[in-house]
Amino acid sequence: MIEVIDLHKTFDAPRWPWQRRDRHEALAGVSFACRPGRIFCLLGPNGAGKTTTLRLIAALLRPTAGTVRVNGFDVVRDPEAVKRQLGFLTGATALYDRLTPNELVRYYAELHDVPAKQWRRMQADLFELLGMRAYANRRIGKLSTGMKQKVSIVRTMIHDPNVLVFDEVTAGLDVIAARSIIDLVRRCREAGKTVIFSTHRMDEVSLLADDLAIMHQGRLCYVGSYPAFLAQMRTASLEDEFIRIVEESALAQNGQPRMPDFKLSAVGVR
Repeated sequence: MIEVIDLHKTFDAPRWPWQRRDRHEALAGVSFACRPGRIFCLLGPNGAGKTTTLRLIAALLRPTAGTVRVNGFDVVRDPEAVKRQLGFLTGATALYDRLTPNELVRYYAELHDVPAKQWRRMQADLFELLGMRAYANRRIGKLSTGMKQKVSIVRTMIHDPNVLVFDEVTAGLDVIAARSIIDLVRRCREAGKTVIFSTHRMDEVSLLADDLAIMHQGRLCYVGSYPAFLAQMRTASLEDEFIRIVEESALAQNGQPRMPDFKLSAVGVR
């Protein structure tokens, strides 16, 4: 389970030493909970604060204020325990080009002290699910973007974490590669894992979401179940409803309407 309570994060903007530092409030009072066996979709335009939120959950950043707990472990008091509980995957792969997928997965399994029999079974299962067997012994540097992302997924899941954090993992992938990842996320839900999945694609929300939070300018505009979101819609489509909510949030925060600076994918929107 993930518990996020009144979370704040402020960054100091870089300036010349003799100038007064600017401060950027990336998150302001964010609260939500992600429960086992459910997929929590975090939806928002680029720059809304989604990645900052997920990095705080993964104990990669320290909150300015507020509380984050992962399976009962506090990200500030016990960050190493938090990292052992979860797998964190972003759309930006950082892999060792000279290794093969087989070599890389073994390396990370041994880092996590996973018994050989266990990680080999997990690797075989994931390679089959993601269609990776044909290039398991090819150098990673020679793989496509989609293939590399699949290697990153196996690396993230090889220690079988109970909590999975996916940060726009389908960005830039073709339809087939993206669909295999969507299928894997669903499988994680079926296994009773806690899953948080950030995206700016409405079609992915409609395919995956059990619970939903909409974020804009570091604040949450909506938090609740996906069926409740559908029930309160005032517009004809998910895309239009998303834009309506974000525009109302911008009006409340800034005192004037402001069009969000993003483009939504309407693929599969109903």
